[in-house]
Amino acid sequence: MSYLLAFLVGGFICILVQILMDNTKLLPGRIMVILVCTGAVLGAIGLYEPFADWAGAGATVPLLGFGNVLFQGMKEAIDKEGMIGLFKGGFTACAVGVSSALIFGYLASLIFKPKMK
Repeated sequence: MSYLLAFLVGGFICILVQILMDNTKLLPGRIMVILVCTGAVLGAIGLYEPFADWAGAGATVPLLGFGNVLFQGMKEAIDKEGMIGLFKGGFTACAVGVSSALIFGYLASLIFKPKMK
């Protein structure tokens, strides 16, 4: 049942994003920023955790989850190290995800030989 719920929640997030893309003049990069910021804001006001507990991977995998990870990392680093945590907490919390995206993206470019348009 948790797989179905994750699929439905993740699909609903995708539907909302597709509606934004089709009915506004927002570029995809700006929509991605909106999703990351929304995840961070939902984490800051305490609504993201109950939502993620309920929806599972349907809430944590999309960009909303990335925004929440950035916020949680900054919050922990600020609590532990003060204002310097504002600058390094988000990087520390999401370093594995960002690093793996860069590495696998590079490997994919070696395998598939992309061409500039």
